[in-house]
Amino acid sequence: MENVQKRQHASKVKKSTTQMSEKKKDMLSGYLYIAPFFIIFGIIGLYPAVFSIVLAFQDWNGLGEMDFVGLSNFVVVLQDPLFWKSLYNTVIIGLMGTAPQLIVGIILAYFLNMAVIRFTNFFRVTIFMPYITSMVAVALVFGVFFSSSETALANYVIGLFGMDPVSWKTSEWGAKIAISLMVFWRWVGYNTIIYLAGLQSIPKDLYEAATIDGAGKVQQFLHITIPMLKPFIILTVFMSTVGALQLFAEPAVFLGSSAFNRDEAMTVVMYLYRDAFNLGSFGTASATAVLLLIIIVGAAALNTWLTSGVGRKQKRRAFTK
Repeated sequence: MENVQKRQHASKVKKSTTQMSEKKKDMLSGYLYIAPFFIIFGIIGLYPAVFSIVLAFQDWNGLGEMDFVGLSNFVVVLQDPLFWKSLYNTVIIGLMGTAPQLIVGIILAYFLNMAVIRFTNFFRVTIFMPYITSMVAVALVFGVFFSSSETALANYVIGLFGMDPVSWKTSEWGAKIAISLMVFWRWVGYNTIIYLAGLQSIPKDLYEAATIDGAGKVQQFLHITIPMLKPFIILTVFMSTVGALQLFAEPAVFLGSSAFNRDEAMTVVMYLYRDAFNLGSFGTASATAVLLLIIIVGAAALNTWLTSGVGRKQKRRAFTK
């Protein structure tokens, strides 16, 4: 009898050990599947970010030994008028380039979602094409449009209204307007597609019920479309805010080699790039990156909080009714 009990106990122990080993194998295989992502993220994402924060408190030219300087790099950056000029340029270009594209994106998506519009697939592809177009090609096209020549397309258009030709690449507001239009043209299709996906998720019954109640197209747009698009609006505002504050490619490619020598359209990322690779001051460049991170987090949180109130009044009115 005792031998039988010992055998049963041994079989239970062996079975539990086998189950534990199978669970460990499953866990190990799961970790191995997700390991490549975390390894790559750690190498090209986490390590550079941590190193940049550490470097912000060091004096380093990229070759020699590091010298700890505390907050001196931040003091140098904050006392530099060019930093504040670049921040001003970034905010102005960001507002001029991103705010209109969000509004136009919602309007374009609304029309593309209407059943009466023909060739909607063609228009969707056409609107999205600028987003996947090469930045070099975009810069070449806009460089021709906004050339300083009197025969350039932009100068020809403003000449029809009796205005003098503008030197778009060297004037203060000419460069900002040209770059803002480039940003608008490149990203409006991206936001339009996101809003279009949101519109297609709105139940048609809401519009049918509103039509029966006598609501017009404008009322449906304000009281149904906008509140139901709230998650998508928050997403696009957040992404646009981050992208606007990290603006680099458009002004750098549009202005060419002189982009880092003038302050008409220098952005914060261009400022830190100049410090790091033109002046060899990686400490102040990293300090600028840390300051930019703080600004991005603050601006994104503020915009997200502001846009989170979209549609709140409409919902309250509907609830009270």
